[in-house]
Amino acid sequence: MAQSADPLVLDLVEWVAREPRPYAEVMETWRTSCPRLSIWEDAVDRGYVARMPADGRTMMVAATEFGRAWLRDNGRLGEASFRRPRGDGHSPATL
Repeated sequence: MAQSADPLVLDLVEWVAREPRPYAEVMETWRTSCPRLSIWEDAVDRGYVARMPADGRTMMVAATEFGRAWLRDNGRLGEASFRRPRGDGHSPATL
């Protein structure tokens, strides 16, 4: 199943690489009722995306450096298309 889910994992990683998203938005957008379709879990388990606190209350999701490299390796968006958040050393921009 992992191979057939890869295009959807790429879509998720590409989506958060364009702009970090609030965790709640990611869960609402990528929720599935199919236990065999674990797009969010696959992206996290593979290290392509990570959750980070943004303002002490909001959790944000952003693509990691590894996730951005995976996108490039798979012909998705060039690096110039990614919006990296400015960070304090603990933001997704440093992942």
